[in-house]
Amino acid sequence: MKLFWKVLCALLLLVEAVMGNWWNLAAPNRPVQSSNTSVETFTTLHKESCHRLEYLVERQKQLCMLSDKMVQVIQTGAQQAIDECQHQFRNSRWNCSTVDNSTDIFGGVLKFKSRESAFVHALSAAALAHTVARACSRGELNECSCDARVRKRTPRHWQWGGCSEDIRYGEKFSRDFVDAKEDKDNDEGLMNLHNNEAGRRAVRGRMQRVCKCHGMSGSCSVRVCWRRLPQLRLVGDVLSTRYEGASHVKVVERKRGKNIRKLRPLHPDIKKPNKTDLVYLEDSPDYCEPNDELGILGTRGRTCNRTSAGLDGCRLLCCGRGYQTRVRDHEEKCRCRFVWCCRVHCEICRSKRDHHVCN
Repeated sequence: MKLFWKVLCALLLLVEAVMGNWWNLAAPNRPVQSSNTSVETFTTLHKESCHRLEYLVERQKQLCMLSDKMVQVIQTGAQQAIDECQHQFRNSRWNCSTVDNSTDIFGGVLKFKSRESAFVHALSAAALAHTVARACSRGELNECSCDARVRKRTPRHWQWGGCSEDIRYGEKFSRDFVDAKEDKDNDEGLMNLHNNEAGRRAVRGRMQRVCKCHGMSGSCSVRVCWRRLPQLRLVGDVLSTRYEGASHVKVVERKRGKNIRKLRPLHPDIKKPNKTDLVYLEDSPDYCEPNDELGILGTRGRTCNRTSAGLDGCRLLCCGRGYQTRVRDHEEKCRCRFVWCCRVHCEICRSKRDHHVCN
C-alpha cells in the first residue's frame, strides 16, 4: 500500500530506535560524549536504521539519511498532521482515530480511495512542507535557511528583510519525500499525487506578508517586510472546506503518441477539478458500525449535540440509532474576585448537565 502514513509509522519507530540509543549515551548524570568516535557511531547507526526501513524507496532512504534532525522534523510534521486531522474531524462519524501497534496508523480506512483518504494525503503533504519550511527559518536544518530569493524583488514603498520562511524548500522536500512512493500509472497513485499537491498549494497560497515600520517618531518612512507561514490550523480549515466539496473522479486514458492518464469528473455535468481541489475515486466505507478489519470504531458511545442539525448532531452522528441522555455533575470556576495583592480567588460552582450519548 503506497501510503505516506505507513512510511511515517516506520519513521516514528526509527526515531525511537535511533534517538533512544543516543539518549542512552547522553543520559543524565553522565558526561556527554563529544568525541569524533561517538558522532561517527551515531551517524553510522542513523544511516543503517534508515537503510533497513522496508517501507522506504531508495529516494526516501536518501532523504532519511540527510541527518537525524531531518527525521525529527518529519516526526513533528506527522504528529501535527494527526492532531490537525483529529481536530477537523472531531464531530464527524470518522473522527480520524488512530490504531496502536500497526504500520497503518489509520487502520484500513485509507485502503479506500475515498474523500477521507484525499484529505489525509493533502494534509500530510501540507504539514510536512510547513514543518520543514519552519525548521529552515529557525536554523534547525543544515540543508536550508531563510528564503533569500524573495529579496530580489524591488517594491516601491517597502523593502524585503528579516527572515522569510522558505516554503519553496518545504514544498520541494515534501514533494521529493511524499510523492516518491506514488506511481502515476496507478489509479490510486494518480489520485494521491493530485491531493498531495493540493495540500502543498494550500500552504503556499496563504503565505502572509508581515511588515515592521522604521523611521523617526513612528513615521514609518521605511517598511521592512518578510513572508511568514500561515498557521497549520488555517491550512486545515481550508482543506476541510475542500474535503466537503471534493470531486468524485475517474481515470481517463487518452492515446496521443503515448498513453496520457487524467482525472476527470465521474459525471460530465460536474466541473473539472483544478489543482487546489481534492479528488476521490471511491465512496467512503460505513463509519457507523465498528469494523475491526478496517480499524473503524463506529459511533456508539460518542457524545452528540441534541440541538445541532450538523454532523455533530445526534440524528446524524448516531446514524439513526437514537441516543441516551445522562445527567452528569459539572464543575466550573465562578464568582472570581481580585484579592489584594496579588491573586484571583474563585469559587467552585457545581451544576447538573444533560449529556447525550449515541446508542
